[in-house]
Amino acid sequence: MAGVGKSYIVKHVYFTKVIEGSFEKFGWVDVYHSFNIRDFSSRLLLDLHSGSLQHAGMLRIRDPIQACRQLLKKHACLIVIDGLQSTEEWDSIKAALGFEPDQTRSRIIVIANEESVASYCSKNWWSVEGLEIDDALELFKRTITKRRHSFWPADLSPADIEREKSVLHKCGGLPKVIIAVAHFIANGWRPKEDYFIQVLENHPAFGSLRDLFSWVDSFFRSCPDSLKPCIFYLSIFPVNHKIRRRRLVRRWIAEGYSRDTKDMTAEEKGEESFEKLCFRNMVQVPGSTSLSYMTRMPLWQVNGFLREYIVSRSMEENLVFELAGHCSVNSQRHAGRHLTIGSTWDRDKSVYESIDFSRLRSLTVFGKWETFFISDKMSILRVLDLEDASSVTDGDLEQMVMLLPRLKFLSLRGCREITRLPDSFGGLRQLQTLDIRHTSIVKLPLCITKIKKLQHIRAGTAVQLDDDTSIVESLPPSPEAGSATATPPSLSIPSMRRPPAATPVSRFCFPESWTRRWQLLPGSQNGGVEVPRGIGKMMMVHNISVIDVSGASGPAILEELKNLTQLRKLGVSGVKPENCKELCSAISGYAHLEFLSLWLDKNQDGCLDSISPPPEELQSLELYGHVVKLPAWIKMLSNLRKLKLRLTMITQHDVDLLRDLPSLHTLCLCFKDFECGELRFRGKGCFGRLWVLEIACNSRLQSVTFADNTMLGLEVLKIRCYNVPSSLKFYGLEKLRGLREILLSGLYHDKVKQRLEDQLKGRPREMKPVLKEEAGSSRWALIS
Repeated sequence: MAGVGKSYIVKHVYFTKVIEGSFEKFGWVDVYHSFNIRDFSSRLLLDLHSGSLQHAGMLRIRDPIQACRQLLKKHACLIVIDGLQSTEEWDSIKAALGFEPDQTRSRIIVIANEESVASYCSKNWWSVEGLEIDDALELFKRTITKRRHSFWPADLSPADIEREKSVLHKCGGLPKVIIAVAHFIANGWRPKEDYFIQVLENHPAFGSLRDLFSWVDSFFRSCPDSLKPCIFYLSIFPVNHKIRRRRLVRRWIAEGYSRDTKDMTAEEKGEESFEKLCFRNMVQVPGSTSLSYMTRMPLWQVNGFLREYIVSRSMEENLVFELAGHCSVNSQRHAGRHLTIGSTWDRDKSVYESIDFSRLRSLTVFGKWETFFISDKMSILRVLDLEDASSVTDGDLEQMVMLLPRLKFLSLRGCREITRLPDSFGGLRQLQTLDIRHTSIVKLPLCITKIKKLQHIRAGTAVQLDDDTSIVESLPPSPEAGSATATPPSLSIPSMRRPPAATPVSRFCFPESWTRRWQLLPGSQNGGVEVPRGIGKMMMVHNISVIDVSGASGPAILEELKNLTQLRKLGVSGVKPENCKELCSAISGYAHLEFLSLWLDKNQDGCLDSISPPPEELQSLELYGHVVKLPAWIKMLSNLRKLKLRLTMITQHDVDLLRDLPSLHTLCLCFKDFECGELRFRGKGCFGRLWVLEIACNSRLQSVTFADNTMLGLEVLKIRCYNVPSSLKFYGLEKLRGLREILLSGLYHDKVKQRLEDQLKGRPREMKPVLKEEAGSSRWALIS
């Protein structure tokens, strides 16, 4: 992406090599928009001779292409090509210069804004990401304080910092934009937040950004027409807002932006569009430098700078309209196709009722819900997204069902006051996606079986099971027998001080998020929803989770589920001996199943062994509950990419069982007990495709060992800690040559982090992983 600082980084390397004299000749050449290989070669030739007496003579060379080719063969040259725009340009340059890396001492560094271009030029490429908000703030402050006459206050209050951060989020982490804005503010001016992009485009003070806007304009013009609606759709979400990729893809499907074709399903097409946005840096995973990790993550946010650009264009086209802050009646006419209500809007009913909703296709609400948000004028509304909105009641839901019969997508996720689906819910005959996770709904009504087009049902409150959330979070060990309903203790954390004498050192309070999820574990409640008889007639269902089968009707429901032969995702809780046989029989019959999550009650050892054969297409498997031994068929899952295990115990035999899975790229391990207190990854070439490893560590884990030639492709190591003692040690981290990030979170002793830092000290700077502490983590140390 332009403006992220690629040229700045390369210049540092380039001039370091010039000073060292590592090469005989040096050349830096920019690629112009109207590419001409002869002009390119002439300018390169001039720069290669810029420090010699022959410089003037280069202007009279008749064949600059041949001259460059001879120069690269005769001398060791370092050449930087800045601004390469296409693979065709690279092919032309490579052919003209006769450049073959294996047959010359010369080296070429290519700077490109498109990842597809960079990866085409070389396997050894690096993606430069924008600055995270704290680094952006530091650059902002450093830039302003360098100005001799600055209107900026020397000491910032917390309110001032938050105000500046709100501006910096819109800079998208781009150093070029951050520096330009810093200079602007240092002079006593401030860009209006509602017209941020307009000010940056048109104010004379931002002349340095003209080439960036030229690139952005060209970038959008070059996007395929099929992708442009998906891009403009991103402006629905607020700046810095986390977006689940599945939520976005299914909204696209409901809008008609992603449709079934002969070669791909609508969902596959949507996933492909999302990946295109990812590779264009339109959407990003904040805080990660690992591309392999990023492309598999479910939580994203729109680049702040590009979002502001999209918002300005979508407003011009009247595609997306946002209600935020205070709006006057005269400024509102019609909502266009998409209306988003921000949390900052003052909820002025007179303003809202003055809007024309005749073309409205989607309504998205952030913050507080008001009953007047639903209107009988929204006759063609297809998408209603109320995720995490507050004050939504059962009465509001009845009104939605009555007035919005054409809905295709309905999300009430996180609306805790919703306790049931109304009996009229079956009237939503066009509905394709229903998301009621983390509501208070525990049972689906019989009328839901009337919705024949329903494909995705997301329900329940159990621990998240698919890639709609971040990688599995560490939880406390399972409670002992007889205390399944007990709540965790609440004791003070001895932060940098000796704990009270009556408090055992090994016990601490739990962060609120862990305490909340404890209540959702199998054993305290199943966390699923009961489904009605007749569910087996809903032949269009592709995704249903989480179903609670612990009741008396559980075996009969599982028998019906066998009819859902197109099922691709399934989540089941309340698995026990009385229904295990039917569950295994159903799973064995799913030829297309890709994602499976199971919550097992106690005494379930061997329960899953009778799944035969296991689903061949299975890509993601999650097992939760009281299981001591993994089923042997796991090693047969050749397509398995993601495995999450949160079970009672893991043995070395189980670890060895997983090591040869050929497609596994994400592995999450959370256990109450570890055999001999150790976790060892051993075997030459084992876990060869693994990119992400997450380990939830507790007081019973003493050591984690990585043997030689294991996990050679590992990029991200996530260590989630619960009550981790100072004795926990990691061995062999220096052998993980591809490791780029170590993410440390939870509650751990200072010495744990110190040991990790000590192991990384010996790594060369360019190969040294970044050690990060995630927000909300707590360290402690005992002071004698």
